[in-house]
Amino acid sequence: MSEVQQKHTGQQEKPLTRLIAYVGSYGTGVPITGGGISVFEVNGDGRSLTLRSSVDRPKLAGHLAYAPKLGTLYAVDERKTDGRGPVEPAAAVHAFRVNPENGQLQWLNSRVTPGPRPSYVTVDAEKRILVTANHGDFDHVERVVKGADGEWSVEFLYDDSTVVQFGLTEDGSIEVIQDVKVLAGRGKDPNGSPQAGGHGQASPHAHCAVFDLSGRYLLVCDKATDQIFVFRLGNKLEIVSSYQLPEETGPRHLAFDPITDRAYVTCEFSSELASFDFDASRGELRLIDKQSTVDVSYKGPNEPAEVRAHPHGRYVYVNNRGEDSVAWFRVAQDGRLTRAGHVSIARSIHPGLAARSFTFAPSGTFVLVADRPANLVRSYSVDSKDGSLKPLTEASVPAPAFIALAELQAGPEPAP
Repeated sequence: MSEVQQKHTGQQEKPLTRLIAYVGSYGTGVPITGGGISVFEVNGDGRSLTLRSSVDRPKLAGHLAYAPKLGTLYAVDERKTDGRGPVEPAAAVHAFRVNPENGQLQWLNSRVTPGPRPSYVTVDAEKRILVTANHGDFDHVERVVKGADGEWSVEFLYDDSTVVQFGLTEDGSIEVIQDVKVLAGRGKDPNGSPQAGGHGQASPHAHCAVFDLSGRYLLVCDKATDQIFVFRLGNKLEIVSSYQLPEETGPRHLAFDPITDRAYVTCEFSSELASFDFDASRGELRLIDKQSTVDVSYKGPNEPAEVRAHPHGRYVYVNNRGEDSVAWFRVAQDGRLTRAGHVSIARSIHPGLAARSFTFAPSGTFVLVADRPANLVRSYSVDSKDGSLKPLTEASVPAPAFIALAELQAGPEPAP
């Protein structure tokens, strides 16, 4: 359509966009080598992933979040702070300016985030806040104590697990901490999970912090106490409600359906996918359904990780560590779930060293999977009729942990 025709009809052509995939990787060793963030250009149908650039930090880039209104990418450094020097950098969250033409990253700043192993970062650009969920480690410290009766005994202390809220500046830089919530309590210990010898619920473990679609609440999954907490957003995080799941459920990640506002949760220890109605007027969850995340024929151990609702609704996807798959579920109008199929990915080394992240293209026509044991990012087409996945292509990335996508206005083609 010519410019004259556009003016005559009042129509405007949609600006061309360039899709960029930011892939965070885990480094290895002491001191840590590798890691960082790789920058890929992805063509419109997901059939091509071209490495354009990279940055070498953070070394344990386990979770990323892109804020288009701020033109900024955020990444956690998923480590435990070394208090003996320190020899290594502290656990932190980093901000990177995104070049609007080619997606290259320029480091802006970072802030230490109290609480070991920051495993999730989320951003509200309108409110200018950033939140991290800090998981903590599994290892305990033995303290020798003398009781009131004069008897000596041992108590076991664990890391704090925290939810930390930061402010953001106009340019996307991270400001000082506004609030910290330290989680309390524990679940069944020992439990049936192979993690930490069954002690994965001996202390709290916040694994995600997700804004609801109204922008009024933050939902936090604590897989140790089997609870989902709902906080009201503001200068401080105010607890509104909590949902208590059965013992040894382990809520890990939560995702909202953009069509229905329904929430889906992966239950790590019970290997289930749960669907919830969320009442945004009261900040409360109501359970609809729970289903096993694995096929009926699979009999081995399994712990699901990521969950994503398809951008166009009707299907929700989960990746399994054990069955080693990306599985999809049909969602009925009432929110009930039916497992519809899966594709296999690389075999897990163990639940903590397995594929744990995937994300859909904004169009919903393909999905990118960070297959960590295979050192690959895999691209699959998504069938619009039945939700099934079919392989398209793959790209080599050392220990990919997480993928975040950014749509940028198309400019000149970058140099090869």
